[in-house]
Amino acid sequence: MPALRTAGLMPPPARPEDEAGDHLRVVVRNAGPRLDGTYELSCHPTAGDHPDAAGACRALDANTQWGRDTFAPVAPDSVCTMLYGGPATARVTGTWAGRPVDAAYDRGNGCEIARWDRMVPLLPGLGPTA
Repeated sequence: MPALRTAGLMPPPARPEDEAGDHLRVVVRNAGPRLDGTYELSCHPTAGDHPDAAGACRALDANTQWGRDTFAPVAPDSVCTMLYGGPATARVTGTWAGRPVDAAYDRGNGCEIARWDRMVPLLPGLGPTA
């Protein structure tokens, strides 16, 4: 086997960050005592202390498209309804699809509410009024 490795016929050993897979930390604030907290989530395979880890991984998979940032903020030139979805905020950090993630969420207008709702149950479902 060492001869094959030196001949370049075998892939290099896995790096620790490759073995970690998709791992996110979700911090939710001002969503209510039952929903606020810090949650760890791993997908592929599913693990962690997130209250709906399997559902969160499914939501992430459904929102992941090649060439698009799954966690992209609302575009600055977006026209958004003046709805207020409540004071809830969330921050998602970690690694998803091999890319670093550091995304902030709030419910300050219709565009932000829609962005949040696309990530339920990764983020808690709060309904039309929080």
